[in-house]
Amino acid sequence: MHKVTTHQTSLVVFTNHSHGPDTFPRLSSCSCSIEQWDSDEPVPRSELLAKVAGIRGLYCLLTEKIDAEVLDAAGRSLQVVSTMSVGYDHVSLEELKKRGIRLGYTPDVLTEAVAELTVALLLATSRRLLEAVHEAKNGGWGTWKPLWMCGYGLTDSTVGILGLGRIGAAVTARLKPFGVKRFLYADIGPRPDMATKIPAEFVPLEELARHSDFIVVCCALTPETQGICDNGLFSLMKDTAIFINTSRGGVVNQEDLYQALVNGQIAAAGLDVTEPEPLPTDHPLFKLKNCGESVLIAVHQWLLARMGRDGVPSLCLPETGYWSDPVRLFLCSCVIIRPVVLPVLVL
Repeated sequence: MHKVTTHQTSLVVFTNHSHGPDTFPRLSSCSCSIEQWDSDEPVPRSELLAKVAGIRGLYCLLTEKIDAEVLDAAGRSLQVVSTMSVGYDHVSLEELKKRGIRLGYTPDVLTEAVAELTVALLLATSRRLLEAVHEAKNGGWGTWKPLWMCGYGLTDSTVGILGLGRIGAAVTARLKPFGVKRFLYADIGPRPDMATKIPAEFVPLEELARHSDFIVVCCALTPETQGICDNGLFSLMKDTAIFINTSRGGVVNQEDLYQALVNGQIAAAGLDVTEPEPLPTDHPLFKLKNCGESVLIAVHQWLLARMGRDGVPSLCLPETGYWSDPVRLFLCSCVIIRPVVLPVLVL
C-alpha cells in the first residue's frame, strides 16, 4: 500500500491501482489520510481485508468484490463505497443496505467510449476484419474470388438492442448513418422517451431474436439478466445473425454460445466481456476461428478511451472544494443508487 498523509483526520482507502495521489487533488488537499494500492495487479484479498479496518470511505474497481466479508472487516465506521465503474455487480447492494452505507458509481462517463467500441466490435466481427488480416499475413490471400471472406452489412438490416439505456441509445445513434432499416429493443419494460427519438420498437426478447440481423447486448448484469443469452435465445436467432456483447460476461451462457457457433445456429460473435476475465487462453471460444464466420474476443479494457478513463476519477469527486470533512466530500461526490439510499446519512 502507498500511503499519503495530509492532516491525519479521516482515513480513506483507495483500492484502485493506476491513479496517483495527484489524480484526486481536492481530496488530497483535505484533512485525510489516503492509502492506495500501488500495483497494476488487483489488491490481494488478504491485504484488502486488513487495510479496510476502521476506514470511513472505500474507493474500488471492478476487480474488488465488496461483500459482507469486506464490510464486516471495515466495521461500523464505513459510510460510503464508491466504485470507478458504470456497473456495480461486484458490490453487494443488499449488504450495503443492511448497514446504511451509501454507494457511488460513475454513470454516463463511459457511454460514448463504450458505444464506439461496440460499433467497432460489430463491424470487425460482421465484416471479418481480423480473419482478413490473418489471411493477408499468412499467405491465404490468393487470386480474387467473388464470395471469399464475405461478411454481413448493416444497410437495410434490423438491429436488436438488449437493454435500451444510455449506452444502447448511443449505439443506435452511431449505427443509424449506416442505413439500418429497423431498430428493435427488449428491456424490463417500454422506454418510450428514449425509443421515440431513435425510433425503436419495444418487443419481447423472443421476437427480437427472431427478427434481428444483429443483436447488441447493453443491459446491466442483475439476477434477472444473469445468463439471459442462452440456448433459448440463440436457437431463435437467424443463422446469419451477429451477436455482440459489451455489457457483462455473466449475461451470456458461454457454453450455449459456443455450441451455437459450432453448430452454425448463428454466424458470429464479438465479445468485449467474458466470464471469467481474462478468459483462459485455452478456452474453446478462442479456437473457433473457422466456426460460423468468426469469433472476435477483445479485452474488457478496450472500453476505456483516454478521455473516458480520465473522467471517471473526477466524477467520483465533487466540483466544489469547500467541505471541511473529507468524508462529507467523498459522500457528496457519489451518485447514489436508489436501493441503497435508506437510511439516509445526514451530511
